[in-house]
Amino acid sequence: MVQTSDLKVEKLFSVKDYVCVITGGGSGIGLMAAQALAANGAKVYIIGRREEALKKAAESHSPTDSGNGQIIPLTPCDVTSKDDLEKCVKAFSEKEDHLDLLLTAAGITSTKAAPDTEDAGDLKAKLWDNETFEDWRNTYNTDVAAVYFSTVAFLPLLQAATKKRGHLHASVIVISSMSGIMRDSQGHFSYNAAKGGTVHLTKLMSAEFQKIRVRVNSIAPGYFPSEMTTSESGGDQKSELPAEKIQEKGHVPAQRAGSDEEMAQAVLFLTKNLYVNGEILAVDGGVLNVVGGR
Repeated sequence: MVQTSDLKVEKLFSVKDYVCVITGGGSGIGLMAAQALAANGAKVYIIGRREEALKKAAESHSPTDSGNGQIIPLTPCDVTSKDDLEKCVKAFSEKEDHLDLLLTAAGITSTKAAPDTEDAGDLKAKLWDNETFEDWRNTYNTDVAAVYFSTVAFLPLLQAATKKRGHLHASVIVISSMSGIMRDSQGHFSYNAAKGGTVHLTKLMSAEFQKIRVRVNSIAPGYFPSEMTTSESGGDQKSELPAEKIQEKGHVPAQRAGSDEEMAQAVLFLTKNLYVNGEILAVDGGVLNVVGGR
C-alpha cells in the first residue's frame, strides 16, 4: 500500500538516473525540457544542427548542485538526415545501453501568407505568390517526418529501458503545437498542416509502439519564448518574449507567454506517469478556448 510519504513531489517526479535524448535541445522548448529533466536527476543528451549552440546550452544550464543531473551535447545532427540520425544513435550507444526518454523538439516554421481578403482573386494571388512546394516540403520534413525517423532510430534503445525498468516505462514526448489543433491557419498553412500531422503521428506511434512497450505522448505548446517565436536567443541560448507581444495578439487569455516552469511541469508529468499514452497535452494559456479547434 502506498504511504502518504510516497506521494511527495520529489518522489513522484524524480527522474534520477534516467537517460534522455532531446532533439533541438540547444534552445527554446528543447532546452527548457533539458533543464527540467537535469534539475531532477536525469542525464540529458542534447542534439541539434549547431554544435556551438549545444555547447553554450550545456555550459550555461547544467545543474551545479549535487543532484547528479547533467546536460551533455551529444553530436551535431540534422534530424532530416537518416545518415546523421544513425551517427547520432551510434554515438549515444557508445555511452549508454538504454534510453528512458526521447523528446523531439526540433522544428521549423514556414512562410506566412495570411488569408485576410474576401476576394478570391486577391486571395489566390497572395497564397500562390508567397508559398512554394519547397517550403511545404521543408516544413513537413522537419516537423513531421523527422519526428518519425528520430523515434524509429531510437526504438531498440527505448525498448531496452522498458526491459530494464518495467512495463511501458520508456517513452517519447513529441513537441507538436496548438497550431496543429486549431482551425485558424494563423497565416501559415504549411506549418499548421505539418503540426496537425505531428499530432496525428503521435497517436499513430502511441498505438503501434505500445506493442514494444514504449509510450508516445505529445505536448502542444502555445506561445513560449524560443528562437522560433522571437527569431533570436542570447548568449545562454535563452529567448525573451515580452507579455506586451502576446497581448497584441488578442486571443491569449493568460495575457503572457508560457514560462520555463510551466513547460517543465508538462515534461515531467508525461515522463513519469506510465498510465498516460497517446495523449496530446495542450499547454497554451487558454488559446484553444478562444480560437476554434478542439
